[in-house]
Formats: sequence, C-alpha cells, structure tokens
Amino acid sequence: MEQAEAHNGSGAGEAPSAGARPPATPEGMALAYGSLVLMALLPIFFGALRSVTCAKGKNASDMPETITSRDAARFPIVASCTLLGLYLFFKIFSQEYINLLLSMYFFVLGILALSHTISPVMNKLFPANFPNKQYQLLFTQGSGETKEEIVNYEFDTKDLVCLAMSSVVGIWYLLRKHWIANNLFGLAFSLNGVELLHLNNVSTGCILLGGLFVYDVFWVFGTNVMVTVAKSFEAPIKLVFPQDLLEKGLEADNFAMLGLGDIVIPGIFIALLLRFDISLKKNTHTYFYASFVAYIFGLGLTIFIMHIFKHAQPALLYLVPACIGFPLLVALVKGEVTEMFSYESSAEILPHSPRLTHFPSVSGSPSSLADSMQQTLSCSHRRRQQRPSTM
Repeated sequence: MEQAEAHNGSGAGEAPSAGARPPATPEGMALAYGSLVLMALLPIFFGALRSVTCAKGKNASDMPETITSRDAARFPIVASCTLLGLYLFFKIFSQEYINLLLSMYFFVLGILALSHTISPVMNKLFPANFPNKQYQLLFTQGSGETKEEIVNYEFDTKDLVCLAMSSVVGIWYLLRKHWIANNLFGLAFSLNGVELLHLNNVSTGCILLGGLFVYDVFWVFGTNVMVTVAKSFEAPIKLVFPQDLLEKGLEADNFAMLGLGDIVIPGIFIALLLRFDISLKKNTHTYFYASFVAYIFGLGLTIFIMHIFKHAQPALLYLVPACIGFPLLVALVKGEVTEMFSYESSAEILPHSPRLTHFPSVSGSPSSLADSMQQTLSCSHRRRQQRPSTM
C-alpha cells in the first residue's frame, strides 16, 4: 500500500522526468497533504458511526460482512498474490486496454458505492410529499419446487434519484478521469468499506493489522511492485490531491496520493473500538477517540518521514503501531484489557452475520475490494423485508 507519495501524472502512463515541471511549493505541498489527511479522516469517522447502525440492522440482508481470524491470517498472502498478479499483468499486456476494462468496472461499482453513501443524506432532503414508489427487481431460476431466487433487489424512487446523481459523477470520471471524480468514488469506497466490513473481535484486528504491517513494508521497501501498480492502475483505488493546485487550479496534475487500504484497514479496527465503547454502556467513546487520534498521529508521521526521505512510505508501518498501541495503553491504564480482548462484535450485535469469503485488498491490490464491495453494496440496498418467492 503505497502512501502519500508525490506522484507526477494522473496514474496512467509513466511519470515525466524530474525536470519536466518545477517542484511543488511548500504551500502547495501543505495544502495537498492536509487535504489528504482530512479526506482520510472523513470516511473513517462517518463509516464507524454508520457501522453501529449497520450492525443493529434487523434484516439479514442488511448485515455486514464479518472478518474472522482465519480470514485475517490469510489476507496478506491473498493480497500479495493479487498484487504480484497485477504487476505482471501490467508488464505483459497493454496498460491502455487493461485500464479501459477497469474503468468500466469501477464506473458501475463506483456509482453503486456513491449512491449508497449519499442515500441517508438525500433521504432527509426529500420533501414529505415526494411521490416515493416501491420497486422490486426479481430474477429466479427454475420452476415449481426447484425455483430459486438469483436476484431480489428492492428499491424506491429515492434510490433512483441517488443513482442518477451518482451516474453523473460516474460519467465525469469515465470521460475525464478528473481527480475530483476519482476522490468522490474513493471516499465512497472507503466509507462503505468501514461501514460494511466488520472485525469480529480485537484479536482478529491485531492479526489483520499485524499481517498487513509486514505486507506493506515488504512490498514498498523490498520491491518496486507496490509503487508501480499504484501508478499504473487507473482506477479510484487511491485518494489524490494536486500539489500545484494554487498554480494551475482544477487542471493541476502533480499529485500526492494515499491508498484506500490505509484508510479502510485501520478504519474497520477503529469502528470495532467504537462498537466496543458502546458495549461498555458508559456513554463514553474513549477507545474510539484514542484510536482516531492515533490514526491522525500515524498518518502525519508517515507524511513527515516521506517528506524528509523523499521516498514512498508504507503508511501501515506507522499506522499499525499507533492504532493498536494507543487504545491498548488506554485499556492498561483503565484496567480493561480483558474486557477489550473478550469483546465479540459478532456475538453481541451480529448473531447471524455472514462470514467474509472474498477479502477486500485495497490500494496495492484493488480487485478484491471490488469483489467484496459489489457483494456488500447489493445487500445493503435492500432496506425492506424481502417477500418470499412464489412456489
């Protein structure tokens, strides 16, 4: 997961040589990195809050995907294989055609993610007399007693309005690949990831973050694979912000960037701690705020080290110790270490939560994120109770 790296170009094609454009000004760099930090915090904060509501959903189709310790342990291996496969793909096949296919895929996926993200806000803005009609898209297979549902998707007119608005952003991204459209999709993916992907306990979170700590350090420092894929992969799997915005405006093209994996992975751990806070029934969010501050500290340290050494940094090298260490220190001081590690999110709130079988691997290996998000988004849009199929 390549982090906050100064990156010339839009991600497609090779970056121009160092002398092709003047270096970023201190003001431009401060604006870019500050904006990246802010954009990273927003989906974590609001995604964590929405994860609590998601966890309390009574409809089985609204239940989030749960990550178990076995999933967490094998994730770095799956992510490494996916990352290496993408790297070889870009080396063997034409980058132009690969990115064309990816653009179409993320065009559809991004519209769904953005629609799901803005839907709660838009629902509050619709007037009370808005003509909201209900629809159902049902596909079945077979007939009689062998008849089974393939797709049972329920939506309403408000959902269609959100989809239409998201489609405008999708078309803008597809035609222009503009960095603002990229960021809108990236923020939507991140927020949905934090909301819909749940760790079942703190031990699983430690396993996941620890494994990805090693994964990130190896692929960034040990090889050029992570940086190459991040620059070649023309898809909204990273947040970008131009360092030359003050000079060139919205057409700026000298970007700093942050992989979505370094938002979603720590984010789902922070969201778990928020649910742990709520389970304590003390009306305080001590562990959530401690981990949130830890994330800010870790990300700031990443940017500082990168700026000093002028080299892409594996952000999880700094984020993992901070996000685990700060809350653990708080638990030691408060004498709640046992309670923290015995807390089971899936047992207390998610008794029937489905097990995650397709792990999201963002930033360095984004294709797995797409698979998982496609499944979870389709489930989360079913807000009403499904009607049984006619036999």
